[in-house]
Amino acid sequence: MTLPFRDINVQAASDSYIFTSPSSPNAPALTIDRPTGDIRLSDASLRSGKRVSRVSSIAGILGTIRLRLDKYIIVITKAQPVGRLKGAQVYKVISTDLLPLRERQIHDPEEDRFLALLRSSIKAGPMYFSYSVDLTNSFQRQSQQDATSPLWMRTDDRFFWNRYLQSDLIDFRTRGGRGQPAPQPGIDPYILPVIFGMLEIHPTTFKGTPLTIALITRRSRHRAGTRYFTRGLDDEGHVANYNETEQIVILNDASGSGLGGFAGSGNMQSGKLGEEGKEMQVMSYVQTRGSVPVYWSEINNLKYTPKIQIKGTETALPAAKRHFDEQIRIYGDNYLVNLVNQKGREQRVKQAYEQMVEALVSAPPRESREADQRTEEKFHSIEPAEKQSQFDRLHYIYFDFHSETKGLQMHRAQLLIDRLHDALIAQQYFRAVVDNINPSQSGRLDVRNLQTSVVRTNCMDCLDRTNVVQSMLARWTLDRMFVDLGLMSAGARFRDEDSAFEFLFRNMWADNADVVSKSYSGTGAMKTDLTRLGKRTKAGALQDANVAVTRYCKNNFLDGPRQDAFDLFLGAYTAGGADRGSGGLVFVDRRPVLIQSIPYFAAFGLFFVFVAMFTRRVPDAAVWPMRLFIVTCLLVTAWCLHFMVTNGMLYVNWPKLNPRPWATEGYHETISKVRKDKLLGPFVARHERGLSTARYLNAEEGKKRIE
Repeated sequence: MTLPFRDINVQAASDSYIFTSPSSPNAPALTIDRPTGDIRLSDASLRSGKRVSRVSSIAGILGTIRLRLDKYIIVITKAQPVGRLKGAQVYKVISTDLLPLRERQIHDPEEDRFLALLRSSIKAGPMYFSYSVDLTNSFQRQSQQDATSPLWMRTDDRFFWNRYLQSDLIDFRTRGGRGQPAPQPGIDPYILPVIFGMLEIHPTTFKGTPLTIALITRRSRHRAGTRYFTRGLDDEGHVANYNETEQIVILNDASGSGLGGFAGSGNMQSGKLGEEGKEMQVMSYVQTRGSVPVYWSEINNLKYTPKIQIKGTETALPAAKRHFDEQIRIYGDNYLVNLVNQKGREQRVKQAYEQMVEALVSAPPRESREADQRTEEKFHSIEPAEKQSQFDRLHYIYFDFHSETKGLQMHRAQLLIDRLHDALIAQQYFRAVVDNINPSQSGRLDVRNLQTSVVRTNCMDCLDRTNVVQSMLARWTLDRMFVDLGLMSAGARFRDEDSAFEFLFRNMWADNADVVSKSYSGTGAMKTDLTRLGKRTKAGALQDANVAVTRYCKNNFLDGPRQDAFDLFLGAYTAGGADRGSGGLVFVDRRPVLIQSIPYFAAFGLFFVFVAMFTRRVPDAAVWPMRLFIVTCLLVTAWCLHFMVTNGMLYVNWPKLNPRPWATEGYHETISKVRKDKLLGPFVARHERGLSTARYLNAEEGKKRIE
């Protein structure tokens, strides 16, 4: 079994970067030539006499990336331990560094913008890694793997967050490189997979019984992005904001470090697993969330509720089949819990989802609806009449969350858990013990029980309502685990048995809600007062209002660069090639100057109004000129604000690297409308700004590359 190196030294020379492991002196050195980026392996002992300008120690190699004018190696310079799982420390990426392949840096505005995006993506993203446990896979999938293969080969491709950045190293591993054409297994220890998401590990006790509880949320690298710019399904069957959440409980853990986890004794090579005379038991429960799997989007236009655009079910059916084919293959039966509103703007999304499920399952499906005094459709279920195809393993359950919990009555969400009771009983959870009898299999999971299905929850954003329901499902399953373990009597609930553990559980799931929400919407989650306190409060409602306003501002004015950062880091956009056709003007604002100036006119008008109102008037000075000036400034400001709201598509901060087709279409429709305006039309330019300088910038770029 080949594991990543825990310690790597980087030697920076004028013609190459050389990576070696001090703890493995016989291992080959990884050399990346400058400025070509060619990769090769060589004898580390032969490199000892090479003249280098700098030697530094790193925690691992995140990967390599080519930008517009140069290629960079991204290395992890600082990592913080967060706990132990499966016998090894888990780390959070704290800081990174970018090593340029060019010895003499070129200062270029576009290159600097790409670098800023890359750094912001790395800084904002909570990324975790381990040198010897596969964080991309659940414990159940780990138990079914070949533990002798290199760590990166065992990863789940969906959650291998830096897979694109590792492409050069992986390609060299599989095909070799210049002078080394065969596969190169010697590079395996340099390939370090990381996950993006949330990870907390807490050694604690429940009613005096020591245990470790952990929560891992893995965000998919496919169709990753921000709230309004990444919705629904793509042609490959990947959905937006897809996350897998695994709740883990470990008993009889004897890691002995104060940082709990699935480990041996303090000496990891001793082979002693668990407390003396007791089996170490590992239990986990997996849930998923993801956007409604149809072709749909929300088009930003500065209005609080953007316009929803949905394509026909028939168009998205092949992609939906790919999505659910993968979900069924990995998880088994899928219980599709839909929490969107049944009325208003969300109704169309609900109907599209139900039409998609009906198209997938064998016809005719069994449907049932329930109503009560609060809503006309409390539940809506779609079940296959009989299992004729793999898609008959889909079970659709709609729950009108907002109507049922209206008026801070969040306890009524328990109705959904009651409805799913039989399915949850049949679903079970993963349970295994550690094989500590066979020394050659020390640490291997001996499976006793498998989770046979998964609950896939969604609302519009797969954030706030989804977080509440997932925490309730996790709570129900944890009650069941403790009863099965004999820690509680049948029918008991852990919230009534141990208040300290209840507090830990609530805050862990609230932290999870905030992390998932921040990565997608830019803010923390709503309704976390329910998760943290167990009830809705007026303070929580006020906090939700604050979050709603902040989301509006960020999603309209700040999410364009955030989406660009995701696309650049994950390889959805490749710099250096796609931008050359436009003269390198990737980030230029192509709006006419007058359109760009209107927000400044509004700001200056408002500024002059405040100056005029609060400036002391000279004695005996005329009043009407000042009042007329204030009224004029107010009228100018009001007109500018009205223009911006009316033509909101022109003022949303759109992604620059991968423009959304519907956004481009809406922009051109809006700008055409403005050009027909009797007042502004004659002053709005008929061509996009920046195109006239494309030839000049191409020539400048050529000079830089020659240099």
